[in-house]
Amino acid sequence: MLDTTTSSGPEPREPGISWRVKLVVALLILLATGVVLVTNRWLSERFTEVTRNRAELRLALYSGNMISELQRTSVVPLLLARDPELIGALERRDFSMTSARLISFQAEIGAASIVLLDAEGRVVGATNRNQLGESFRNSPSFIDAQRVNDTVFTVASRETAGFDFTYSRAIRVEGQVVGVIVVAVDLMKYERAWAGLQDAVLVTDTEGTVLLATEPRWRGLPVDQALEARDAPSAIRRALQGAADWAQEPPDAYVSGEAVMKTETRVAFRGWRMVTFTAFDSVRERVNGVLALEIMGFAILLAVTFYMLSRRAWSQSVTFQRESAELRMLNARLQREIAEREKVQKNLEVAELTLAQSSKLAALGEMSAAVSHELNQPLAAMKTYLAGARLLLQRKRPEEALSSFQRIDDLIDRMGAITRQLKSYARKGGEAFEALDMRNSVSAALSMMEPQLKARVVRITRTLPRTPVMVMADRIRLEQVIINLLRNALDATKDSPRPQIDLMLSAGETATLTVRDNGHGIKDLENLFEPFYTTKKPGEGVGLGLAISTGIVTDLGGRLTARNAEGGGAVFEIQLPILGPVTDSPAKAPTKAPTTAPVKAAE
Repeated sequence: MLDTTTSSGPEPREPGISWRVKLVVALLILLATGVVLVTNRWLSERFTEVTRNRAELRLALYSGNMISELQRTSVVPLLLARDPELIGALERRDFSMTSARLISFQAEIGAASIVLLDAEGRVVGATNRNQLGESFRNSPSFIDAQRVNDTVFTVASRETAGFDFTYSRAIRVEGQVVGVIVVAVDLMKYERAWAGLQDAVLVTDTEGTVLLATEPRWRGLPVDQALEARDAPSAIRRALQGAADWAQEPPDAYVSGEAVMKTETRVAFRGWRMVTFTAFDSVRERVNGVLALEIMGFAILLAVTFYMLSRRAWSQSVTFQRESAELRMLNARLQREIAEREKVQKNLEVAELTLAQSSKLAALGEMSAAVSHELNQPLAAMKTYLAGARLLLQRKRPEEALSSFQRIDDLIDRMGAITRQLKSYARKGGEAFEALDMRNSVSAALSMMEPQLKARVVRITRTLPRTPVMVMADRIRLEQVIINLLRNALDATKDSPRPQIDLMLSAGETATLTVRDNGHGIKDLENLFEPFYTTKKPGEGVGLGLAISTGIVTDLGGRLTARNAEGGGAVFEIQLPILGPVTDSPAKAPTKAPTTAPVKAAE
C-alpha cells in the first residue's frame, strides 16, 4: 500500500475579530431590537384604534338598517286595519279576494309576509296560501292585539330555530274586534348578510337573550353561555382565526377561546342591544408588514457593516489561499488514490468470502421475498375479519361472526394453495388448470381486496360482458395476478385527488382484462417486469409482484402488457386464450352490463 504524507508547513493564523467590531455589531443588534419593539407597540395601538373606529361605524350602520326596517314595517298594520275592502270581507265573511289583495300589498310594501285572522283566530287571508285555514287562536300576536288599540310587536320562538318578529293590530268595527292583521318583519335577512362578513354580530333583548346572531347556535341563549359554546369549524371560528394572542393589552372578550375586540351599542327599539366581535387579523398583518421592512433594513445595514469590517481580513486570506491551493490539490489527489486502493482491496476480500454462497442466498432471498409478498394480502384480510368477528361476538351476534370465521377458513385454504404453488414453481406444472369464467375471477379478486378498498375512497368501475368469458387457467393463480394489478393501481392513486380504477373485461379472439388507473403512470416501461424492480419506498414493496404475475400469465399461455394512458395513469392488459362457447359454467357472473362501484372509506 502506498503511504504518502504531505506537509504544507504551519499556516499563518488569521487575525481574530477585534473588540471594536464586536462592539459595533452589538450596538447594531441592540438598536434593531429596540426599534422593532417600540414600532410594534406604537403601530399595534394605532392600528387597533383604527380598527375599533371602523367597527363602531359598521355597528352604527347595522343598527340603523335594522331600525329602519322595523319602523317601516310598524305602520303597515295600521294602514291595513283601516282598509275598507278587508273590513268588508271580514263583515261579509267573503274571503275569495283577500289573499290576492294581501299579496299585492306585500309587493308594494316589501313586507316579509302578511296574514289576516278572523275573530276566532283562523287564517282567512295570507300572502302564503299554504297558511289558509290555520288557527292562531293561541298565538301571542293574536291575543295581545285584541287587548290594546295600538299596534303590537311580538317576538315568538320558532319550532326549528330562531325567532319570528311580527307586528299585529286588531281590526275593529263599532268597537268590536272582527279580525287581526299580522305583518312579519324579515330580520333574518340582516343575519344572513352579517354571516358573510368578518365580524361576528349578535342582537339581544332587554334580558340579554340572543335574538339574532351570525352563529346559529347562539340564538335563544344568554350572551355568556353563547360565547362559551364551541362548534368547530363554524363561521364565527373561521372569522376569528388568529385572534390577538399577541396583543399588548388584554382583549375585550373571548369567543370560542379566541381573543377579540368587542364593540357594543344600544338599539333604539325596546331596549335591544347589538354587539360585534372583530378579530385582530388585519391589525397584525399591517404591523407585521412594517416590522418586516424594518428588520430587512437592519439586516442590510448589518451585512454592509460586516462587509466593510471584514474586507481587510479577506484581502489577507486571499494571499494565503493562493499559496496553499496547489498543496491542497496534491494532498486531496493522493488521499483519493489511497482510498480507492483500500476500497478495491476490501471489495476483493468480500468477494472471496461471498462468492461461494451467492447462488444459495439469491435463491433463498427470492423464495422468501415471494412468500412474504404473496401472503401479505390474505394475512391483512384475515386480521380484518378477526377484528370484525371479535366485535360481533361482543355484540352477541354469533351467526354473523361464523360468516367471518368461514372467510378466514377460505383465506387459510388460499394461503395453503399459494405455498403449494411456490413449492411447484420450478416445475411449472399445470395440474390445477380448469375451465373457468374470468368474470368470477374478477369478482373474487375484488372480494379479496375488500379490506384495502374500504380503507380509502376509491372509485372502482367494473365493465363485464353479459355472457361468460371462459378460459383454461389455474383459478388461484389467475386471481393472484388480478390482485397484484389492483394493489399496484391502489398504490399508484394514493396522491390523486379523485382516485379511480377501471376494470374492463372483453371477449374477442382472446379474453382481455384491462386494469386502468389515473395515477402517476409508469416511468420505466423497459424494466417494469424485472424482479426486484420497484418505484415504491423501502418497506412498501420488494418489486416481485409484476415479475411473478407475468410468469403466471405466461404459464397460462397468455401475456401481460403495460403502457401509459393518454390522459394520464397506467394501463395493464391480461390476454389469455379463450375457450369455445360453454353452455354450463361453474358459476355464472351477474348478467348486468357495465357496472360502476364507488368504494368509500370505512367509518
